[in-house]
Amino acid sequence: MSQDKREFIFRRLHTLAGVVPVGLFLIEHLFTNASAINGPQAFNDAVAFIQNLPFLTLIEFVFIFIPLLYHGVYGLYVAFTSGYNVGRYGWFRNWMFVLQRVTGVITFIFIVFHLWTTRFSGNAPSFDLVHRIVANPVAFWFMVIGVVAAVFHLSNGLWSFCIHWGITVGPRSQRVFAYVFGVFFLVLSYVGISALVAFTHGAA
Repeated sequence: MSQDKREFIFRRLHTLAGVVPVGLFLIEHLFTNASAINGPQAFNDAVAFIQNLPFLTLIEFVFIFIPLLYHGVYGLYVAFTSGYNVGRYGWFRNWMFVLQRVTGVITFIFIVFHLWTTRFSGNAPSFDLVHRIVANPVAFWFMVIGVVAAVFHLSNGLWSFCIHWGITVGPRSQRVFAYVFGVFFLVLSYVGISALVAFTHGAA
């Protein structure tokens, strides 16, 4: 297999992993966190439902951690090896190209921080655990930036995915989908930030 063919396959798998398992997980995670808006017990109940799923460890490993690791590591490779020409051209899509790479790096750092302070902290996931984290203003604003970066990375990635996979083939459909995913970005950002604010209100 030629180098170009391998590169094509790796990039297709990269975009697919970012949309199907990782993207869906991000959306589910944001709405699970948003249950905190209804109070600590609502969030703890939502977490308990997930924690009691059968084969949870297997599901997390196969459908979340492996795709996330591949998408993140290969994404870093793409981010640091891609050619950037914004300074020369300044086109809108070129800026989106750069922001996609920048938010990818921010999101990767954010996910590592988030997993370290929650999933692998040695403490059971709970409202109180997240409340203690966001009580630190630096951690709170870092998580706000991380959430917005992750949502932008997903939204813009979905727009690019539709082009590369032949879903939007003309300028008009691409423009329409750009507006659709722009609204998608605003809605999910609102959901994620609202959840973080809810965690600052105090635990039960």
